[in-house]
Amino acid sequence: MSLGNRMTLWILCLPLSVLLLVAVFVLHLDTEWRKSALLDRVVTAAEQQAPEMAQAVIEAEQSRLDSMARRLLDIDEARGVGIYSDSGMIQLELGRNRAQVATSPPLEQHLDTSSDLWRLMVPLTPTELEGSVTSRAWLELDIDSRPLTLDYYRRLATTGLGLLILGLLLFVIASALGRRVDTSLDDAAEALRRLRSGDFEARLPEAGAPELRRLARHVNALGDELKQSHENMQRQIEQTTTDLEESMETIEIKNIELDLAHRRALEANRIKSEFLASMSHEIRTPLNGIVGFCRLLGRSRLEPRQREWLDQVQIACDNLLALVNDVLDFSRMEAGRLELDRAELDMVSLVDEALGQQAPLAHQKGLHLLGLVYDDVPSLLRGDPLRIRQVLTNLIHNALKFTEQGEVIVRVMLEEQNSQGRALLRVSISDTGIGLTPQEQHSLFQAFRQAAASHSRHYGGSGLGLAISRQLVEQMGGQITVESEPSRGSTFSFTLPLDVIDKGEIAHAAIFENERVALYEPHDPTRHALNHSLTLWGGQVEELRQPDLLPPYPSLLVAALPADPNEALLEEWRSRLQASPCPVLLLVNAAPLEMPDLHLPNGCEILSKPVSRQALADALRRCRAAQPSHEVVEERRARVLIVDDNAINRRLLRELLQRPGLELIEAGSGEEALALAEGSPFQLVLMDIRMPGMDGIETTQALRRLGGQWSSCPVIAVTAHAHDSERERLQASGMQEILVKPVDSNRLEAVLHRHLGPVASPPAAALPAPRDTAVASDLAVVDMELGTRLANGNESLARELLDELVASLPKTVNELQAAHATGDPETLLDVVHALNGACRYCGAPALALVAETLETRLRSRGMTDVDTLIEDLLQAIQRLREWHGGHQDKPSSTTIASASSASSLKDR
Repeated sequence: MSLGNRMTLWILCLPLSVLLLVAVFVLHLDTEWRKSALLDRVVTAAEQQAPEMAQAVIEAEQSRLDSMARRLLDIDEARGVGIYSDSGMIQLELGRNRAQVATSPPLEQHLDTSSDLWRLMVPLTPTELEGSVTSRAWLELDIDSRPLTLDYYRRLATTGLGLLILGLLLFVIASALGRRVDTSLDDAAEALRRLRSGDFEARLPEAGAPELRRLARHVNALGDELKQSHENMQRQIEQTTTDLEESMETIEIKNIELDLAHRRALEANRIKSEFLASMSHEIRTPLNGIVGFCRLLGRSRLEPRQREWLDQVQIACDNLLALVNDVLDFSRMEAGRLELDRAELDMVSLVDEALGQQAPLAHQKGLHLLGLVYDDVPSLLRGDPLRIRQVLTNLIHNALKFTEQGEVIVRVMLEEQNSQGRALLRVSISDTGIGLTPQEQHSLFQAFRQAAASHSRHYGGSGLGLAISRQLVEQMGGQITVESEPSRGSTFSFTLPLDVIDKGEIAHAAIFENERVALYEPHDPTRHALNHSLTLWGGQVEELRQPDLLPPYPSLLVAALPADPNEALLEEWRSRLQASPCPVLLLVNAAPLEMPDLHLPNGCEILSKPVSRQALADALRRCRAAQPSHEVVEERRARVLIVDDNAINRRLLRELLQRPGLELIEAGSGEEALALAEGSPFQLVLMDIRMPGMDGIETTQALRRLGGQWSSCPVIAVTAHAHDSERERLQASGMQEILVKPVDSNRLEAVLHRHLGPVASPPAAALPAPRDTAVASDLAVVDMELGTRLANGNESLARELLDELVASLPKTVNELQAAHATGDPETLLDVVHALNGACRYCGAPALALVAETLETRLRSRGMTDVDTLIEDLLQAIQRLREWHGGHQDKPSSTTIASASSASSLKDR
């Protein structure tokens, strides 16, 4: 409803309502006044006639009564008169209805106004008879009040008609005013709308009422101001646009400069990354050669002081390699280029692998190394096994490094698991080492920082291991903390949020049928862990204080040998094993090659600590199967496939692996390995990487695609170069571990022990290790003693390997010269790599050094500056052929040196 209509309603309704109320009130008061006047007039007339009527009644003057009654009827409103006595006699009735007669005389004057016909009753008693009750009479007068009511309604109608006329007049006036107001407001609204839409020429006529004129003036003033503001704004916009265009040009120039700077930064970062990778490779490659030849030199005749120096060189090389790896990993993390994998993993296997890698350091220090994975930890999880293993390895190595005696224990427990298949694991590594102060803990996880400045000098290390571990854990969504007290050890803990693949409970396959198992283990945590595992596998475990106090009728004895046993103690254990009424599983805290020879009887086995859960279970099954109550089964032999294109390498690996528990099969190429894989299954594959045709990676991937047992068969890479990126590439292709040429015997035995168990135990006879006091001042052309050591102590095999190497040299020279002439770096690298691999297993140190140097140069710089090295290599080949031609019929174990060639190589 518009404002004009509302104003019209107010102007019309409010006055009319007030006037109507006033008129009704006035009419009501007038009517009441008229009724009161009528009543007074009638009552007065009746009261004046009453005494005379009373006298006439007493005197029975009927005519006088009639005359006085008629005077009363002369009143306009009077309609009937009646005089009655208390005896019921009617003295007089004029114009009355008998039904209206009272039944008893009134004691006093009474007026009944309950209807339109009023009735006035007046007692008639003469003055002289007042107070007497002997005989009474009264007067009844009927008064008609309807004329008053009709007059009231008539005047009310007249008043209403007047108000209606007034209302019409007010409506005309109010509607005219409302239309005028609405028109003015509509004009103002239209003007404001036009102003808002940008029509600044809209104006209102300044006419009409003062208020409307004032509104028009303000609207017009607003239009003028808006027009002026618009013009000012337009000028500002034009100026701002001009300034913005200039700024955009400046910004565009700056953007181009920033883009160029960004590209330069990216290029610098790329160059830095390439530099780090190149330097890492450049450093690793010669270091691998240094490490390899240090091992070769360690097998030669050295004085005690020289051997001590060589050990220090080996330690320095290992530390440098660890530093290079840490710096490269740290640079990747800082650049945000480290991506996490999501693959299936088993925490038991990860912990066992990490412990197995750090076992040699624990054996060297005589420390107890133990892994505990609680039963509530899900068996199959999804995460990045490589990075979890790296964190575990860093923390375990750190604990072992700072612990001189006692133990290092790894615990994996389930902290929480939700219904969405997400589990939070807590992994803790506790040690009994030197401990940390609160100040040292504060800066512990910073890069290139160790707890104390003296630690890097005393214990070694770069201070990057914990920083890398913290970043890896945080990138995987966890947190790492440390709790420690000085001289009371440390506990490093980190959380791992992982996806659960298998939510079911871990099924523990029974090994025993509620049989009695005796357990002797002085180390309390290890004893509790073994007790728990043996109980889960169905055994009734009885712990022993002494290994001789066996319970009656034991099914199996699990016993730990003391650390560093002397010959008397070993003889005592030999006698104890021979007299044992049950199979014995011995646990020794030593490397596989350092295990004592106890002449184990049938059914007894020896395992190296820390023992993986699977290896322990397999050993228990074999020991239990060897009990007299069980039927003896045919001895199981593990089939091992050796894949290498070099016959010398294959033959040396065969000699190193030769033992009763292994069946060795050779393949000279990837294609031949695939053909053999379609037959009987293999339990282990030693795979060379660089081969003509299908290389080691392609062959491994093809074997994995065969499915069946090949999806889980361990494949071990055997290569001369294994820097960090190469290791990741090999492991990503499906290879479990990497052996670096020349293959270290301890490393090889550890690999066999992890993947094949005791079935691959080395022969009882130890390798000969004679050490003469004579020292070769220079690298020899041929060193038969070194060759014999490399051939696993077999001098005849060493000569055969040397003969095969010399026989292959003419072909090698032709291929070398052809590849050099055509400038083909790949072919040249293949030829040098094959020669380098062959030299690593023969007693030809001079030729091996030149081949190693040339391969390193080819891998790092390509064909740049290799002419001199190729010439040196050809001369070394020629010297070896001359030596072989001159000593072919002269068996000797002495070394023949070529001083001039060695000096030239050494100077270079």
